[in-house]
Amino acid sequence: MRILIAPLDWGLGHATRCIPIISYLLAQHVEVVLGSEGRCADLLRKEFPHLEFIRIPGYGVSYPKGSGMAFKIAYQIPKIVRAIKREHTLLKELIRDKNISAVISDNRYGLWSKEIPCVFITHQLIVKSPLLEKFVRRLNYKYIVRFSECWIPDYAGENNLSGDLSHKFLLPNNAQFIGPLSRFVEEKIPSNKVVSGEGVKNILVLLSGPEPQRSLLESKMLDSIGKLKEDNMHLKFTVVQGMTEFDNTRKISDRLEIISHLTTRDLQSKINSSDLVLCRSGYSTIMDLAALSKKAIFIPTPGQTEQEYLAIYLRDKKIAYSVSQNNFILEEAILKSKNYSGFNSEFNGTGFQKTMDSFLAKILKE
Repeated sequence: MRILIAPLDWGLGHATRCIPIISYLLAQHVEVVLGSEGRCADLLRKEFPHLEFIRIPGYGVSYPKGSGMAFKIAYQIPKIVRAIKREHTLLKELIRDKNISAVISDNRYGLWSKEIPCVFITHQLIVKSPLLEKFVRRLNYKYIVRFSECWIPDYAGENNLSGDLSHKFLLPNNAQFIGPLSRFVEEKIPSNKVVSGEGVKNILVLLSGPEPQRSLLESKMLDSIGKLKEDNMHLKFTVVQGMTEFDNTRKISDRLEIISHLTTRDLQSKINSSDLVLCRSGYSTIMDLAALSKKAIFIPTPGQTEQEYLAIYLRDKKIAYSVSQNNFILEEAILKSKNYSGFNSEFNGTGFQKTMDSFLAKILKE
């Protein structure tokens, strides 16, 4: 049995939430083949250096410096559709040449086949958009139902992490909730969770997502840390850049360390030793922080409607404070975060395993 795992290259989150799936398959003695490119590929190669890797080109989407991301993406839809067709054609070749038994794809719309079982992973059944939202949802469903199964990494009930993105409408006929996916579930490292904003000392800044916004937020963060007022000089910061192509650690001062990238275990240790995490409100990051019961401040990527919605959704639930990148003021955000609870400890990150067992049984029957 050879299963192709292929996350989309739009941010590292698509790759990181595949890690527990890959680990579980390997534990079941399944042969795993990885497919992606860019930073997602770099991350998976570092996590699983012994696995076979296939370059599967991304969709080549470019992102604006400003907030007009929805319009920028809409303009590129024809290019995205062409990329989807190309990867669908590529899959036909891979099934034949690489003897692929099944595919588990995270948001890669072209990796479906009538020849073998194919899974599509997404938490985003609807795409929050200032225009054509109903049309985009219908188009989304049209692609999703081509797959054998659609796995939604969230809880089915009201106490969920994705809100409207996967709970507002009826699910596609092939869709099911499998529970959250986090790379931090398998090996629990003790956490020093801080339940209020008071007493905050160690702050972890996680940078991620597409350029140029990743670099713009990094610049803003470093500038804010450098301008801290005297009564906040006790704060210590670790900035993880999310740049998988480098392997650098720089001690800038007694209160600032910059790290290009961390492995899963090292990042889990850093998160657990922090009192507060500042990061984007990407869904995979949300699942990871929920798994570790951490407090966070979310700064959604400007114009990325999914992240903007999730940030507001969790802020309204009094779980995490959020603020736009333009309005972000470091000391003010830290102060306001004390009024938010952080994620609770009721996180079950092993629910997906039953779905995996059922899927493997279906492959064996075929």
